[in-house]
Amino acid sequence: MKTLIALLAWCVLLVLCWPLALLALVLWPLVWLLSLPFRLVGITFSALFAFLHALLMLPARLLGGGPAPDRATAG
Repeated sequence: MKTLIALLAWCVLLVLCWPLALLALVLWPLVWLLSLPFRLVGITFSALFAFLHALLMLPARLLGGGPAPDRATAG
């Protein structure tokens, strides 16, 4: 759906101001290439925080921490 909206917006820009639309079409791959390192840093930090969370919660998980089991289904 985002792609369809972006295409529609570009078509409107093409009708209103075609030089700007063509410039956006040419510069979009360059902007995408410049944003790649920031995406990689974001993925790395997300993985690092998930690892730290799992590492810090490991003792609680080993000791049986977590939600208490329901006594009606515990049998």
